[in-house]
Amino acid sequence: MDPKYAPREAVLPASPFDTMSSMPVSKSKRKRYQPPPKKKPKPSPKWFGGIILGLLFGGVYVILAYYGLLPGGGDVAGSRQFLLWGGLGLIAVGFGAATQWR
Repeated sequence: MDPKYAPREAVLPASPFDTMSSMPVSKSKRKRYQPPPKKKPKPSPKWFGGIILGLLFGGVYVILAYYGLLPGGGDVAGSRQFLLWGGLGLIAVGFGAATQWR
């Protein structure tokens, strides 16, 4: 009797492990397009960290000088508001630069 036309019981394998080897291999699915990975940005130069720290500490120094706690500050006629806003501006620029550091 031809196995193609044999009853179903006669075609079944003897153990369940035989099915793994006798199973046909399916065609692989077509892969979807993947764009190339983004290039990593270059690391920042070593001096950039010093600029960031200089801006942050410079802003703190200017604010402390505004309140007269450090030399170079105190009662400077007409520039009291400028010192406070200048110190806060230096700190803000320092934080902005820190976000770009890699």
